Amino acid sequence: MFQKLNFSFTGHFKLFGIISILLIATGLVGLILMPFGVNLLNLDIDFLGGVSMQYDLQTPITAEVQAQVEDIVKDVSGLTAVTVTKAGDTQVLIKTLEMDTHTRDAVFQACVEAFNLGEDAHPISDDYVSASVGADLRNSAITAASIACALILVYIIIRFELWSGIAAVLALLHDLLAVLGAYIIFRVPFNINFIAVALTILGYSINATIVVFDRVRENAKRSPKDAFSAVVDRSILQTMTRSLNTTLTTLFSIILLLIIGVTSIRNFALPLFIGILVGCYSSVCISGPMWNVLHNLSKKRGKGGAINGAAEA
Repeated sequence: MFQKLNFSFTGHFKLFGIISILLIATGLVGLILMPFGVNLLNLDIDFLGGVSMQYDLQTPITAEVQAQVEDIVKDVSGLTAVTVTKAGDTQVLIKTLEMDTHTRDAVFQACVEAFNLGEDAHPISDDYVSASVGADLRNSAITAASIACALILVYIIIRFELWSGIAAVLALLHDLLAVLGAYIIFRVPFNINFIAVALTILGYSINATIVVFDRVRENAKRSPKDAFSAVVDRSILQTMTRSLNTTLTTLFSIILLLIIGVTSIRNFALPLFIGILVGCYSSVCISGPMWNVLHNLSKKRGKGGAINGAAEA
C-alpha cells in the first residue's frame, strides 16, 4: 500500500525530531524537576501513601453526589486533599492522605446517614497504604522500566548491532516521556497502573520497531550497494501497513474502554491510548531514521560494521 509512496523518513528526520521534542517536553521537564522537589505529577496514594475507601451508596453516582461525598469527608476528617471518583453505577472511590481507623469509621457513618444506607451497610473496601510502601512501589516502577529497557538493548544489539539497539532504546525513552507528559497534562492519577501502562507501551513499541529493523537487515543483504538511508526508507514503507493495522486494532479496543469505562478504567486507558499512538509514531518515524544517523556517524569515525553479515552500505 505504501511501498510506492515517494517519501524519505530519513530525509525528514529533523522535522520528526522537532515533533518529538514537543511530544516529550512536558514529561522531560517534569522528570528534571523531580530531584529539586517540584512535582508536576498527580501522585496517587499508591506512591504517596494514604487511604482508599470504596462505598456502595445505592444511588446513581453523579457529579453532585461526588461533590457531596467529598464535602462529607472533608468535614469529618478535616483533610483538604480528598478525591472522589465514580467506581461503578452506585459506587464511589474515596482517596485521601493518611487517616486513622476511627476517622475512617466516622466518614462511613456520615455517608450512611446522608444516603440512608441502613444499619447493615458496610464499606466495599477500606485500604491503607503507608508512605514507605508507596516509596517502594515508586522505586519498583522505575526499576521495572529500567530493566525492561536494558534487556531490550541487549537483545537488539545481539540480533542487529549496537547502533540499532541505542536507537531503539532512545525511541522507547521517547515514548515513556510522552506518556509521562500525558499524566501531567491531563492530571491522570499517577499510581500503580503506570507500571502496567509503561510495560505495555514498551512491548508494543519495541515489537513494531523490531519489525522495521528486521526488514532493514533483509534489504541491506539484498541491496548491499544501496545507501543505508535508502534501505531504511524502503523498509519503513514496506512495513508501514503492518504497523498501522496493529496500532489501529489495539486503539479501537482502548477507545471502547474510554467511552464505556468507569473513571478508574479511563485513567488507565487514556495514557495507554496516547502511549500506543506515540509508540507507533516513534517506531515508524524515529527509530529507523535514528539508526541511520548513528550508523552514518559510526562510519565517519571508522567504527561502522556489517549488519549481521550484511555488507556495509
